[in-house]
Formats: sequence, C-alpha cells, structure tokens
Amino acid sequence: MPPVSSEPPLMPLPPDEVHVWITEPEQIEEPRLLEAYLRLLSPEEREKQRRFHFERHRRQYLVSHALVRLTLSRYAPVGPEAWSFVTNAYGCPAVAGEGSPRLRFNLSHTDGMAIVAVARDVDVGVDVEDALRAGETVGLADRFFAPSEVTALRALEVERQQERFFEYWTLKEAYIKARGMGLSLPLEQFAFGLEPGQPPRISFDPRLRDDPEAWQFFQHRPSLRHQAALAVRRPRSQPLQVRWLRTVPLSTDT
Repeated sequence: MPPVSSEPPLMPLPPDEVHVWITEPEQIEEPRLLEAYLRLLSPEEREKQRRFHFERHRRQYLVSHALVRLTLSRYAPVGPEAWSFVTNAYGCPAVAGEGSPRLRFNLSHTDGMAIVAVARDVDVGVDVEDALRAGETVGLADRFFAPSEVTALRALEVERQQERFFEYWTLKEAYIKARGMGLSLPLEQFAFGLEPGQPPRISFDPRLRDDPEAWQFFQHRPSLRHQAALAVRRPRSQPLQVRWLRTVPLSTDT
C-alpha cells in the first residue's frame, strides 16, 4: 500500500474569499491516516494530544490540528509539519514568523466535527457546536446574552429555542474569536439580529467600541446535528464569498 502524501495541492485564495474546511474526526479510522496526522504535529502538540483522558478527545485533537496544518499548506508552499504558531495574551493562535504568508486562520471542534477557516489579511473567527448535546443551553442565555437576544429567544416557541440559542452562541463565539480576545469580551455587550433571508447583523454597547459595518457574519448547518458560524472583519460594503468545503485530510475533498 503506497504511503500517504502530506503535500496537498496549492489553491488560490483571493482577498474576497474565505474558505472553511470541515471534517468529521470520529469517522476517520484508517490507521495509515491517523499515523500520518500524528507525524505532522509538533512535539508539543503530540504531548498535549497524548494527555487527553478519553480516546475521542485524543482523536478530535489529532485530526483538528492536522487539519490546521494541511489547510494552511493548501495556500502556501510550506510543508504541513513546518508551520509554527504563536499565541497572543488571550491564547489565540496565529502563524509565527515575520516572513510567513499573510494567512489568518481559526479552528473550532466539537463532538462529531472540526472546522478551520482561513483567509488572507483579515481577521476570522469560526465556531461549530453540537446543537443536540445534553445539558443546560437556553438557560445560559438569561445570564450571558444581551437583553435583546434574550427577549427574541424567549419569544419563540419552546421547541425552537434550543436551535436559536446555538445560532446566537456560535455567532458570539465566532466574533470573540475573530477579535482574538475570547471570553474577555462580555457577551452581553454585543447582540445579533436574525431575520429570515438576511445575513446576521451585529450591534454593540458603546463600551465595546466597535463598528457594526466593519463585520460580516455567516451561518451554516454542516449536519443535522451541528450549527456553525463565521465572523470576518471585512466592511459590509465589500462583497465576500465563503466556500464551505468538506475533507478527509490526506484522502478526499468535496
């Protein structure tokens, strides 16, 4: 059996496009692929992956971090194993090195799915959630969402509230990740308006000092079980195309 190639073909990434690559870690079981992914990780990543207690979490970490490296190598002549990363004060990762390509990326993974967004020269944030997971969901909105979001959420029929909760939650996560500041940004100080047939709109409490017209947001249902959202710091007046792409890393793309 031939070895798995670690060199994905180069792809164009115009400045008016963002590509989001989607994979399902739990569905990848071929030992050759998993071994190839492990060889791509840095020693620090391998050690962190090894420390997860549950096998499914080890699998999620392995596949998602290999996905980051392989995705970046689609857009620059850098081997997947050669990428290095730095994190800011809030733990947000970025490509390291002054001479590195001007690629921005963001990773999110949950049970059943991992996604990586990549763009050139613009801040991006992405989030995917298992919208069928057990545990408290809608009740969190009362404590953490903006008042207008809580009102809109509670006005829905009960059976629609959990779905709308994850629409809000993924959008909020995508925004704070694009800002590179995580949960240091108060979730109640910005709000999303969701209207049928219209892209999500954001508004800000004056304390947050951000411009709603500077951002574009996109939603996607990659499966019946999952909800995803993308935030891009690009003026609303400038068209932007988002390509949602599926992959089994080092195997198949669609």
